[in-house]
Amino acid sequence: MATYFRDYANLCFEAFGDRVKHWITFSDPRAHAQAWHSYDTSWRRRQQGLVGISLNCAWGEPVDISNPKDVDAAERYLQFCLGWFANPIYAGDYPQVMKDSIGRKSAEQGLGLSRLPVFSRQEKNFIKGSSDFLGLGHFTTLYIMDRNSPSRHGPSYKNDRDLVELADPEWPKLGSTWLHSVPWGLRRLLNFAQTQYGDPPIYVTENGASQKFQCTQLCDEWRIRYLQSYINEMLKEPLRGHMQMVTEIVTPTACTLCVLLAAVLLMLLLQKHS
Repeated sequence: MATYFRDYANLCFEAFGDRVKHWITFSDPRAHAQAWHSYDTSWRRRQQGLVGISLNCAWGEPVDISNPKDVDAAERYLQFCLGWFANPIYAGDYPQVMKDSIGRKSAEQGLGLSRLPVFSRQEKNFIKGSSDFLGLGHFTTLYIMDRNSPSRHGPSYKNDRDLVELADPEWPKLGSTWLHSVPWGLRRLLNFAQTQYGDPPIYVTENGASQKFQCTQLCDEWRIRYLQSYINEMLKEPLRGHMQMVTEIVTPTACTLCVLLAAVLLMLLLQKHS
């Protein structure tokens, strides 16, 4: 199927590449790397386009930020959600927390090998770096806490994570039962992706709110508020920008002050000896 998808992608590049300059291979990825390498090898030079991927993830916020177990659980949530596909693209392998967790669960279930597939060295090299930008879909946020009791259910993606998902009852509810308006989660997810994957170009490819109630006329002021609040969070200066400012401005300023202070001390010493 991966080969068939590569052939389909090549057909699209050939037919539309003179006009389409931004390509998203998948919203739910499978054969992404083959399509990217095909474009990079055969089409990029003449078409001058970009090929990326779109990954969807909610933000996971620890219930208790002072509890290391909840902090670790929130990290597991993000790595199982976003890192599952992004980490192989940007780091060449599945997140370590996924390998550890699923490997441990597999051993407990009496399996000789982890249920998580293992990339060969050739596959790692082939997948790593295969994206010109990161598309990010995001709709809502969840509070995450560590699950302190074993699951009674069998092996599954959800059970491998060993965590509990919660929603704040104060968060505004929207048309879908799982969807709440939590704008600050988008900014935190963007910051996470920016720092986790080496500051790639990021496009918010999915965001929005399902219908809240039936109307005979236009009545989507609540949707306008949702979009406005999420866009405002996206437009705020990211935390990484502050870190860059510290590096580029504060550090040189501190160095300058140290030099000036040393010069003053030297002058005082010379005056004393004279």
